Amino acid sequence: MAKTVGTIGVLTSGGDAPGMNAAIRAVVRTAIAKGMKVKGIKRGYAGLLNEEIVDMSSRSVSDIIQRGGTILYTARCDKFKEEEGQKLGADICRKHGIEGLVVIGGDGSYKGAGKLAGLGINTVGLPGTIDLDIACTDYTIGFDTAVNTAMVAIDKIRDTSTSHERCSIIEVMGRNAGYIALWCGIANGAEDILLPERYDNNEQTIINHIIAHRKRGKTHHIVINAEGIGHSTSMAKRIEAATGIETRASILGYMQRGGMPTCKDRVYASIMGAKAVELLAAGKSNRVVGWKDGEFVDFDMEEALNMHKDIREEEYVISRMLAQ
Repeated sequence: MAKTVGTIGVLTSGGDAPGMNAAIRAVVRTAIAKGMKVKGIKRGYAGLLNEEIVDMSSRSVSDIIQRGGTILYTARCDKFKEEEGQKLGADICRKHGIEGLVVIGGDGSYKGAGKLAGLGINTVGLPGTIDLDIACTDYTIGFDTAVNTAMVAIDKIRDTSTSHERCSIIEVMGRNAGYIALWCGIANGAEDILLPERYDNNEQTIINHIIAHRKRGKTHHIVINAEGIGHSTSMAKRIEAATGIETRASILGYMQRGGMPTCKDRVYASIMGAKAVELLAAGKSNRVVGWKDGEFVDFDMEEALNMHKDIREEEYVISRMLAQ
């Protein structure tokens, strides 16, 4: 028999991502529409252990859908990785009457949610990360905003790179995944795209490419470098020494996590937030909401964590073909 859930909690965990506020808003308002009470847990699992728990109403989430970041704040919590911390978290949920929990974050956040599910707290995870590195879903909350933010910044850097006839190495975020780099590489017309999933650490190939382009009359060169490869500044120095062409590194950094979420991030995050509440209302637990093959779906959390994700070969081949 499905477990009846009368009060749910919602938290954001790990790195912030544009669209998290839209998801929070949807969770709160959908739950209230279904007759549930909602409690917001500040600062992720750390806040749960510290009992930073507040009652939320429809007015609590007014005027937040357009805001970046997360109104519930976020933090990492090593203590919650331990069994003692997980049991304490479940006890605190019960103390505050929280029978179901929506966790908005990445793979690490899901692991914690899975532990709470095993301790009797119904949990549903939402994919909140700009990295697009969660295997069970083709979309993650924040990716669309982050990749558009990076794209605009790279366009501006290209203007200067062209004016000074230089090579620019632009490092984008993504942790160990190359999705932001791949998308920006294609969208910005980069000459080289370095992805953790494909890069063979052969800088000579890049050097040869730059020299060949210069001989053909190309006066600038853009290299998009993924965070998982890094070392952009030292790479720029080596490339300049090898080619004799002025080379500069630009690391875009945390600007990619901030700013107003795009329409897609607001809409998809809202639908995912509503779906998470629907799953809890149906007595479901240990589920992850995703977007797969054009539909909003949900997976078993353990199954989702065991999935593997890789760059689509077709997209990678096209990116190489266009970078001529």
